[in-house]
Amino acid sequence: MLAKAPLDLHRCQALGLTGTAFLALGGETAGALPTRDFLAPGSARAVLGVVGVYFGVVLLIAAWALLGKVVRGPQPPTPRALLLVLAAWAAPLLLAPPLFSRDVYSYLAQGAMVDAHIDVYANGPAQLGGPLADEVAPVWQQTATPYGPVFLAVASALSGLTRGEIPAGLLGMRLVALLGVGLMAAALPHLARHSGADPAAALWLGALNPLVLLHLVAGAHNDAIMLGLLGVGLVAARGRWHLLGVVLVTLAALVKAPAVLGLLAVVAMRGRRGVLRTVLTTTGVALATTAVVTAVTGTGYGWIAALKTPVSPQNWSPTSVLGRATGALLNDLGSGLAPLAMPVWHATGLVVTVLVVLFIWLRVRPGPIYALGLSLGAVAVFGPAIRPWYALWGLFLIAAAAPNGSVRHRVAAVSGVLALAVLPSGGPPDVDEVVLAVSGGALALVVLWQARQAARAEASVRPPVLGRTA
Repeated sequence: MLAKAPLDLHRCQALGLTGTAFLALGGETAGALPTRDFLAPGSARAVLGVVGVYFGVVLLIAAWALLGKVVRGPQPPTPRALLLVLAAWAAPLLLAPPLFSRDVYSYLAQGAMVDAHIDVYANGPAQLGGPLADEVAPVWQQTATPYGPVFLAVASALSGLTRGEIPAGLLGMRLVALLGVGLMAAALPHLARHSGADPAAALWLGALNPLVLLHLVAGAHNDAIMLGLLGVGLVAARGRWHLLGVVLVTLAALVKAPAVLGLLAVVAMRGRRGVLRTVLTTTGVALATTAVVTAVTGTGYGWIAALKTPVSPQNWSPTSVLGRATGALLNDLGSGLAPLAMPVWHATGLVVTVLVVLFIWLRVRPGPIYALGLSLGAVAVFGPAIRPWYALWGLFLIAAAAPNGSVRHRVAAVSGVLALAVLPSGGPPDVDEVVLAVSGGALALVVLWQARQAARAEASVRPPVLGRTA
């Protein structure tokens, strides 16, 4: 019987680094490029880019899966060693073009709009005009932003620093995303210890996850800074820094609204003594933080009304799919109720979300961190729009607090599937691009299989080393 090839941290690090290097190289011709750099989809460089990106994605997923075996092995790496792996994997993506989404261009345009004193809660980037607005995806050109004043302040500051220069703005947004990922990685071991989980396993699932690298780092999504602030806020709130925790969680919600559920965990972590006082204090500090931040940034409270922004006919989610199917059926039947199908299904999704969250907190009653992770997962699944990176809302905290390995294995499997769900350009699926992506992934599987066979052959002929057990 052939000896099994040894798995170690350095091999996983090298394999993942190779994967993200291919991602970065492929993104140069197939990513979400500025329009002036966009290549015809059928050009040789664009074809190689798509193949290269998906070749890299599959290598990264494989490296992450192998690293999971190392983490679960007899000599798991320390959290510090895993953070070094994360830094190595993320490094090639720092200067790469945006990948898998064009949202970062929307962020830059919204920051420029704030600088230009254009109300981002009443107007879309088309109102700004110019080269920067032209980079925004057509579906969002006329759409108001749902982001809170904290993120808009960051985007506005970047706009001022970069003076509207797209390359500098993209780098700035990626650095902000990396800061968010760094805060996530710093918070995970503390949250895991508080929840009785393994810090190394939490880092593997919650920070080294391919979805983090593909969408928070390569895609530079603002979900990174939301989750980073949420994580450090929860760490602060579980100790003697309750009020600071409330402030940080509120700041996270003022980046993206789903983080407001973190205040439930902040209250729950204080225990049952003085619940009313804790609720009143938490609510008061959160409202005061919101008022101060809104006054300082000067963006107003329009983000509350703009929270309906993700609700558009083009978005995909279970409720949106059911809404479109129901509307089409009613149209075929000649019913005048067809226009109501989508709003009714979205409202149903909201009701289901509320019921699921109440069930988690009032009946299931897991630990506060785990309950928050499950709740944010419900928000993502039953909301009016879902993207692969939305899965990280709940996954980040489930990684820190999941009570058993089976939950982690299922979450890891879902992560691996979602990592393959989006094309590198961030555009709608195209048959030719899908074929190229599958080809790149298949090529990576062939290379991995050949490498495994070579490693097994080497291990079978390697003489035993004295002083080591087999």
